[in-house]
Amino acid sequence: MSLEKTDIFHFELLKKEIVSTFLKTHSAPKTIEEWKGESIILFQEDLFDKVKGKVSEKWFYTYCKKSTDKLPRIDILNLLSRYVGYENWNDFVNQHQKPISKKNNYAKLGALILVICLIAWNLFQPNNEYVFCFVDQITDAPITKTSLDIKMLSLHESPTYFKTDSTGCFRYSTSEEQITFVVSSPYHKTDTIKRSFSSNNNNTVRIASDDYSLMLDYYANNNVQEWKAHKAKLDNLIDPNAEIYRFYRNRLGVEIYSKMSFIQLISTPTKSLQRIKILDKSIRNGKIVKLKFIVK
Repeated sequence: MSLEKTDIFHFELLKKEIVSTFLKTHSAPKTIEEWKGESIILFQEDLFDKVKGKVSEKWFYTYCKKSTDKLPRIDILNLLSRYVGYENWNDFVNQHQKPISKKNNYAKLGALILVICLIAWNLFQPNNEYVFCFVDQITDAPITKTSLDIKMLSLHESPTYFKTDSTGCFRYSTSEEQITFVVSSPYHKTDTIKRSFSSNNNNTVRIASDDYSLMLDYYANNNVQEWKAHKAKLDNLIDPNAEIYRFYRNRLGVEIYSKMSFIQLISTPTKSLQRIKILDKSIRNGKIVKLKFIVK
């Protein structure tokens, strides 16, 4: 059916509130027209979780990705209105008519301008895009074999949860100038990362692998091939003449390790493996030539 101006206005307002509701728990572009792929799928899941309803991807592209000359069905409008916190479409429309229903024409115009300004401010407020790619602390290889769990912390909201993608990276858009998040996985040590947008030139984050859990998994599941492959990878990574130093706490001294003794140390599930921390390393021609570590 043909839309009146008020229908267009209220449907556009509804789409803006859908974005606002979705961004409380997810990361996505600030305008619904820019959503695609994963953002659309996550929205479909969130819609079902909150109001037990679904919209198809075709529907989304028809009504949200571009302008349309017809309204969605009333049952879909009711569903989306409940998603953003109203009883139904009529409730949404009625509550959004209040600012412009005053008798004074100047008051109507002022309220309308205020609404438009608020929407514009929400759309064009500064948006910082953070990008982090995670690599192994020893090998510098991208962590792609397993997804890392990201727990985004906020002072004013509940934590939100994400995972790294197939390239081992994580993207997050926010107006915040500083963010804090916790990185974890079954085979990596949990770490809390704090970054400011102004100093986010280097987006590489080194994560320490939890070799103890990894080795236990190999041993517990009799995964001899994976264990041998892990040792072979370390053997290929470390230069035969590498200088490897173990530092002791309280300045009690330094012990020099051979390449094979160090590989043996980090390939056997002993309790000390849980407490190893790499202090520094130097790489030349793709090989580790110097490494310093401590067993805490």
